[in-house]
Amino acid sequence: MHKHPSRQVFKTHPLVLAMAVLLPSFAYAESSTESTAQLPTIKIQAESENLKQAYTVEKSSTALPLNLTLKEIPQSVSVVTQQRMQDQGLTTLVEVAENVTGITVNRYETNRGGLYSRGFVVDNYIIDGIPTTYSLPWSSGEIFSSTAIYDHIEVVRGATGLTTGAGNPSAAINMARKRAASKEPAANIEVSGGSWNNYRVMGDIANSLNDSGSLRGRAVAQYEQGDSFTDLLSKERLTLLLTGEADLTESTLLSAGVSYQEDDPRGPMWGGLPVFFSDGSRTHLSKSATTTQDWTRWNVKYTNWFADLTQKINDDWNVKLSYAHGKREAESKLFYVSGNPDKTTGLGLSGFAGSYKVNVDQDNITLQTDGVFNLFGRDHKAVVGYQYSNQEFDALGRSGTTEAVGSIYDWNASLPEPIWSAWTPSESYTVKQNAIFAATQLSLLDPLKLIIGGRVTDYEKDLGSTASKIKYEHEFIPYAGLIYDINQNYSAYASYTSIFQPQDQRDFNNNYLDPIKGNSTEIGLKSSWFDNRLNGSLALFDIKQDNLAQAVGQIQRPNGTLETYYKAAKGAESKGFELEVSGQVTPNWNVTAGYSQYKATDVNDADINTQLPRKLIQTYTSYQLPGKWSDLSVGGGVNWQSDTYVIASNAPAGANPRIEQGSYALVNLMAKYKINKDFSAQLNVNNVFDKGYYGVFPAYGQITQGSPRNATLTLRYQF
Repeated sequence: MHKHPSRQVFKTHPLVLAMAVLLPSFAYAESSTESTAQLPTIKIQAESENLKQAYTVEKSSTALPLNLTLKEIPQSVSVVTQQRMQDQGLTTLVEVAENVTGITVNRYETNRGGLYSRGFVVDNYIIDGIPTTYSLPWSSGEIFSSTAIYDHIEVVRGATGLTTGAGNPSAAINMARKRAASKEPAANIEVSGGSWNNYRVMGDIANSLNDSGSLRGRAVAQYEQGDSFTDLLSKERLTLLLTGEADLTESTLLSAGVSYQEDDPRGPMWGGLPVFFSDGSRTHLSKSATTTQDWTRWNVKYTNWFADLTQKINDDWNVKLSYAHGKREAESKLFYVSGNPDKTTGLGLSGFAGSYKVNVDQDNITLQTDGVFNLFGRDHKAVVGYQYSNQEFDALGRSGTTEAVGSIYDWNASLPEPIWSAWTPSESYTVKQNAIFAATQLSLLDPLKLIIGGRVTDYEKDLGSTASKIKYEHEFIPYAGLIYDINQNYSAYASYTSIFQPQDQRDFNNNYLDPIKGNSTEIGLKSSWFDNRLNGSLALFDIKQDNLAQAVGQIQRPNGTLETYYKAAKGAESKGFELEVSGQVTPNWNVTAGYSQYKATDVNDADINTQLPRKLIQTYTSYQLPGKWSDLSVGGGVNWQSDTYVIASNAPAGANPRIEQGSYALVNLMAKYKINKDFSAQLNVNNVFDKGYYGVFPAYGQITQGSPRNATLTLRYQF
């Protein structure tokens, strides 16, 4: 095994100093009662007491900004609650996504990957209802960010243009922050240690900051570090949240705060491991194998300032103004290896060093009013709003020469860091979106409700010159849904919405292709039992896309540049179904179980994105034992996926270029013991049977090994 590179302590961030000053005040601020309280599971919408330890929520606004129950939403919605994240030990966004019905994660590098749903990449990410953009071609591992600052995560599958605007018809992921709603001292302190020297400490403290409870604060801090089963790879991550709420009047609420996340991996791989030897046979490298160097790193920082002002007009109507400013900075030094090594000597690989700086600044403003109105003797819901988004993206790159890499069997991880060239622009653009949206839920009959709405978007992408603008005005995205309550427990639904996704490929005449357009249709059944503590759904969906860019050939432009030109063609279709049950069967028994299956093809009926499994099973359950064993809780789950394949472009002559992975299942177990009313110990064991699996980089035919069996012990103190 290679030694892991030495770590450096993070530089002190201003938010760290602020929290060091304010944490004691949160813990010891005066309170009207001397009693302590368990840290509440705070939702964007207040939840009833019997759902605080459940695997479900009562209402959601991710699919539609109407604050509807899950049974009233005519789309597939999954929620990963705080309790479930604790039980399963889900500490990153990618770990959450791996356990959501119908979501596939492809970890094609050690520190990057993609999320997919219904055959399409997920590109709609939302924080507290406000979209935030992750630039997928320049991803710096955003999906591996910590979940410490989030209360719960909602996932809506299918097209979500009404709330997010431009995007793929895959899914929208809404990360709901923890909020400062507690008027009594409450805290959650966690310390954990696990395989490969991974350690984590997290503190979450909330309290009233004055006697009346009208001013409240909450602070979350998490630090983690550790190594990996992959040689050289280590991590260091800092996550902070400082937020507060103020009741300015009985009808006016101000919420504001700042979050900061820094991820500093060392020894990350850029690309993956070679799949073929030069003679065309398959490689079988150890799980710890790497192709990186000991000087590589991929530092990412993300700061987000946010504020909400909510005014209650009367008992039925509210107005909310939200603002968020996000700044993402990434700086990397990377080493990429290509080629097919000799089977005997391991020689024949080539190395390339690259270094990049990426800066993204994004501002979002949302103004909306929502409420209930009475018409023809019935109550109906409505929302109308305006959204503005401005994103400035800038990337610089540089390269460096390197020495020969040597044998893959005796990897030389100590090549000298190259002499880098000067920074040069790689990509720069600005994207602005202005949109107005409106939706209403009309109660046509006691059992029948109609939802209609739409979004009108102005979109402009400036690539750096007046002649290089992609601009669309007044793009209309309609939404329609119908929900019929069969009885108290079951409802049937149907929904329709359209797709709008700009693209920046050019045709033969140097004109930008029209946006990707299409439609998403879904029908299904929803159910709820035990006073909404257990929810179920069955969804059948059909998604069609047109104007997809297809490469035609190359052409020399007037400026001498040789470019690939494209044509817009009839695109892809994805159709399938999903089943899910999630929530509390009894107060002591939580369960979530999902099955999804789909077929995704292009215009020639050929499968697309074949690296993605067409069938998924994701299950987990936890149970608190009865009687004298009530201090012990046990849990476990199985994640299964069907077989996948890709056609490698770098396969040597005579080799079968098809890289296949058979179906496999990962089994995870948990045991938690309550030492006393405040203190507990929890053991999680993942991939219990040490199943081998991998992620694949489709364009280059390289793989990244999946995590072998690992364990984490967590000590948790709550008061």
